[in-house]
Amino acid sequence: MTGQPIEWRISDTPVAYEEAVAFMEDRVAAIRAGAVPEMVWLLEHPPLYTAGTSADPAELRDPGRFPVHTTGRGGRYTYHGPGQRVGYVMLDLKRRGEDVRAFVCDLEDWIIRALARFGVIGERRDGRVGIWVSRGAPGSKLYREDKIAAIGVRLRKWVSFHGVALNIEPDLSHFDGIVPCGIAEHGVTSLVDLGITASTPEVDSVLRATFEETFRP
Repeated sequence: MTGQPIEWRISDTPVAYEEAVAFMEDRVAAIRAGAVPEMVWLLEHPPLYTAGTSADPAELRDPGRFPVHTTGRGGRYTYHGPGQRVGYVMLDLKRRGEDVRAFVCDLEDWIIRALARFGVIGERRDGRVGIWVSRGAPGSKLYREDKIAAIGVRLRKWVSFHGVALNIEPDLSHFDGIVPCGIAEHGVTSLVDLGITASTPEVDSVLRATFEETFRP
């Protein structure tokens, strides 16, 4: 299947986390075997927390609030739920240079490009995973930086899975049950929180267009 177009799967109703992980496990094995093409899956989960490989139990502030799933992706605790678009990216990195750092950089570029389509400046921050938005004038007392997208990936035999999570219109109070990605001194935001109204299909369309600008078959 080398060189085949990337397959896109878009789910319009919430997908259980266990179901998504099981699907990715099977798909990654099939991609490595050359039986199917690479895939990007856009979906939404019911409210839940996931614990990455670096998760600190002390950062789970409200253990009984939502189900907690231990996952093999990198990173710490994160939240998934309605109003957040998750992009699971299953690519064969063996034929894309075997460069994990470059792959994560490309994922960041993808989200930054997508946000730019909505007039939002998304930025990287040294030592902080994800994509960030500056709020207020630098140097002012009101200045702050909020995370708008999380990134966490895993590789198996050089095939990637897990991926990104972009906040469109989630209930931001749901993030209060954890220290998101282990970063307590900064907050979270969303497109709606920034005053931008965008439907999920609109976001999906932009994510697909900007993905194809960033990654090649």
